[in-house]
Amino acid sequence: MKSPSAIKDSCGVVGVFGHKDAARLAYLALYSLQHRGEESCGIASFNGEKVCSHKGMGLVGDVFKEAELKRLKGNLAVGHVRYSTTGTSDIRNAQPFTVHNKRGYLSVAHNGNLTNSKKLRVQLENEGSIFQTSMDSEIVLHLLVKDADKSIEERFKKSLLQLKGAYSFVMMANNCLFGMRDPRGFKPLCLGKIDGAYVLVSETCALDIMGASYIRDIEPGEIVRIDSEGVKSIDFAKGEKHAFCIFENIYFARPDSSIFMGSVYETRKNLGRALAKEYPVDADFVMPVPDSGTIAALGYAEESDLPLEMAMVRNHYVGRTFIQPSQLSRDFKVKVKLNPVREIIKDKRIIIVEDSIVRGTTSKGRVRALRKAGAKEIHMRISCPPLVSPCYYGIDFPTKKELIAFRLSEKEIGKFIGVDSLKYLSLEGMLKSMQIPGKEFCNACFTGIYPTPIKRKPRKKDLEGRNRR
Repeated sequence: MKSPSAIKDSCGVVGVFGHKDAARLAYLALYSLQHRGEESCGIASFNGEKVCSHKGMGLVGDVFKEAELKRLKGNLAVGHVRYSTTGTSDIRNAQPFTVHNKRGYLSVAHNGNLTNSKKLRVQLENEGSIFQTSMDSEIVLHLLVKDADKSIEERFKKSLLQLKGAYSFVMMANNCLFGMRDPRGFKPLCLGKIDGAYVLVSETCALDIMGASYIRDIEPGEIVRIDSEGVKSIDFAKGEKHAFCIFENIYFARPDSSIFMGSVYETRKNLGRALAKEYPVDADFVMPVPDSGTIAALGYAEESDLPLEMAMVRNHYVGRTFIQPSQLSRDFKVKVKLNPVREIIKDKRIIIVEDSIVRGTTSKGRVRALRKAGAKEIHMRISCPPLVSPCYYGIDFPTKKELIAFRLSEKEIGKFIGVDSLKYLSLEGMLKSMQIPGKEFCNACFTGIYPTPIKRKPRKKDLEGRNRR
């Protein structure tokens, strides 16, 4: 059972149309998107007559073997890696999720989080819908099977306009592949091509592993239909102010990906450069916290004209610390994931560059290990502003009371972690570091200002935390 305070990203999706090995391509894509969710994974394929699927709890390489891939025949497939933001950690909630009705079948893979899912679910249940899972993703299928006399495009338009929040969907429906992105574009989704076949993926790193070429991003408020006649674009909600998830650039996306039409690698390097300009410090070297802090540390070191040392070595057989479903496993993996190199650290003044601080307990453990290795001074620099508000759009941050920056000041956090100094990148510095100036990002986790209405009742402990800040 997952810990209620576990932090995770929502998911990664892939769709393939027109390739004889569609399921195998989807499998490769899911491998490259594994960082987006380690809880469960699945692939559904269509062979012209029926949908075949295989899903399981765990990593892609463990769930799929040669026998499963051979069974997933057809030139059309969708795939998914998941970490739950709505719905429990259960095989029933693994995706893609498939339903059949008199118009055929629908298989959905979803990245994001619907903020009006409870309201829609109650409404649909009152109208007679019977849900098989606790996922918000199932809601769109119940909406789509209504108005069966209308075309699939008309049903998509009507259904999507009822959804609030973040969604990048990839769907199979009657020998067609569909991709769609919410009007604000919270989550990434792009289109590529390989050997005459089309693919939809969350990040471009999945195109690279397949050997596919990038065509373009799916636009916010756009539906793309891919069938034997090619790609058709349908606008269903243009004109909304965009709210691209900025935390994708800071932490979740792979550095070799391009998202929101910008290089993640260059963005993270820019964040490090900006951090060095805002908060320089006299030290012997800069070191990253692998792996997500590595590129920002490189930018900081270059801007500071200081050497970069890999003074902590990562055990690559351990998964990401804060997308583990169990608190017990997370605590264990914090201890074995990174190991300091004592010979480099002893008697040195160190600058640690981290991508973020959430609860502070992981950072505290790392600093303790560096002190034990003989560090003379430890200065921590964070390549984003303090996280003070939960995310409702697909990154399942803890409640406010669990976010250390909501409860404590910067000075208090530094004392708790045990560093000689702690500084966060400013909001202005972060926004200027984004690859394409003028892009509109969702910064709610840093500002508490949400781009869509969020119905929530502040708890007494949250209000107390706000009063202490």
